[in-house]
Amino acid sequence: MEVAVLYTLINIRVSARKEEDYMTQKTSSEFEKEFMDDLKKSTGKDLNTWMKIIDSFPGKKRPEVIARLKTKHKFQHMHAALLAGIHANAGKPVYANTDDLLDNQFAKAGEMRPLYAAFIAFVAKNFPTASLLPKKTYVSVLDNREFGAINIKPKELRIGFDLGDKPFDEIMSKSKLTGPMPRISHMMVITDAGQLDTKIIELLKHSHARCH
Repeated sequence: MEVAVLYTLINIRVSARKEEDYMTQKTSSEFEKEFMDDLKKSTGKDLNTWMKIIDSFPGKKRPEVIARLKTKHKFQHMHAALLAGIHANAGKPVYANTDDLLDNQFAKAGEMRPLYAAFIAFVAKNFPTASLLPKKTYVSVLDNREFGAINIKPKELRIGFDLGDKPFDEIMSKSKLTGPMPRISHMMVITDAGQLDTKIIELLKHSHARCH
């Protein structure tokens, strides 16, 4: 669904946190539930009231809603993103199922969790407005539009990029990811956090620019 692109598993602005801190965070659904439970107490308005307030916004696109919640209503970015996602989901929790989708992808690849966490922190540091959305067979990396993808395999992570007709080489091969749109044309195999370097940043920037 197109609206799914509006959802954010968790805004990954964790660049200042250590990797081990990130790995011990609450799940996105726990964050969301905690946020919804505390909404009336912290803002003085319940969820239904906030949905009506957002309905009155001149712009309904997710970045517009987030920006207005931050500037006009003084929300922190994370909370603004959560509320915008709930509004896009017809006022219902967004993340009830996404944690299960991610856990299912790790079912046969549990040892990849530390590397996955390292990759998330790496993306957060270099793309602070990006977010992740687990889907049935892959994890989407998006900033309003999908510019990367992750397949979690038992011994590796396959990172997908939209690089058009960029030639393949010893690092970049034709994408074999399961799930993303065909425009995710290239992939890089990651087996160690030491591979997270400026080369990947350049590729992600190129992919991001093509998508936007």
